[in-house]
Amino acid sequence: MITNEFILVFGIVIGVLAIPAIMSAWMDGSAPRVASFAVVISGAMIVYAIYNTPGGYSVNELPDIFTRVVASFL
Repeated sequence: MITNEFILVFGIVIGVLAIPAIMSAWMDGSAPRVASFAVVISGAMIVYAIYNTPGGYSVNELPDIFTRVVASFL
């Protein structure tokens, strides 16, 4: 089942992976269209997860959330 924690973690991972793509496109002199789209999707996923969780998330909870999501796959 897809939970808000899964959406939050997936959004953060997409955002982090978009950074090298943006840098690569910038270094090549081209527009980072796909990477920009990935950043927008990542931001939307993070905002969705935060607003749909009662009380939201704090920065201190992120390591535990990552651990729970990864453990659910293993």
